[in-house]
Amino acid sequence: MSHPRARLIYVPLVLGSLVMMFPLWWMLNISLATPERAGAATVSTDALRLWPSDPQWSNYPEAMREVGSREWVGFLDALTNSVVVTTITVIATVLSCSLVAYALARIRFRGRRSLFLVMLATMMLPPQVTMIPLFLLFRALGWIDTLLPLIVPAFFGNAFFIFMYRQFFASVPEALVEAARIDGCGHVEIWWRIMLPLCRPVTAITAVFTFIFVWNDFLGPLIYLHADERVTLAVALNSFRNRYGGLEDVQYLMALSLVTMVPCIVLFFVAQKQLIEGLSKGAVKG
Repeated sequence: MSHPRARLIYVPLVLGSLVMMFPLWWMLNISLATPERAGAATVSTDALRLWPSDPQWSNYPEAMREVGSREWVGFLDALTNSVVVTTITVIATVLSCSLVAYALARIRFRGRRSLFLVMLATMMLPPQVTMIPLFLLFRALGWIDTLLPLIVPAFFGNAFFIFMYRQFFASVPEALVEAARIDGCGHVEIWWRIMLPLCRPVTAITAVFTFIFVWNDFLGPLIYLHADERVTLAVALNSFRNRYGGLEDVQYLMALSLVTMVPCIVLFFVAQKQLIEGLSKGAVKG
């Protein structure tokens, strides 16, 4: 491919990036707008400018104070709940999925293949099928209106991530595992000291996907959490929109929405190297 033609590839890439960035720009613009201009922008984008002439940076702290000053959940309380649930869920998912995958890939026992196939079959079940049985189970355990229904299932693994880890562990040379056994390592030591450090790209993908899903999860917290002081950010933003989501307060909603996006953006840049490494390893054989 000649050099001028290679440059033409960047044209659709830049155009596609601009299209994908438009919602983010729209949210940022409204979050910095005055109440009048923000209300008009929700009706027509003609009211927006490339950048507000007088950006209202005070909308961000004002939005947080507005939430905390009403008879409603505070923003910091919802943020704390989301951080606790997401952090524990990510750690539990990585540990449980990698441990189960190691057993399926490296430990020979009767019925291993059948269990693996049954696990893969569970991926075909939509979450709506298990929603009511899980709710009845957690209600019988007395876990409703606590964070436990959002955290405990992560300790039992995820079929998709187990499959990813299992495929990676199966590709590790057997000589490496045998050398560790000669040095006196058991299965847990091999999993912890050898397998997990080798599969950092898979761990990064698992952590990022789990973080984004749990951080933005709305249905789970809506079903299991009832008290205002226990809700997560997704439910808190929805309640904020319902109560204060008029045209005069939409700038506060956009400000809080952008604040909730910051952890996902930061996580992407932190794990970007590992994600690219995982893709490159999957594309190059050997």
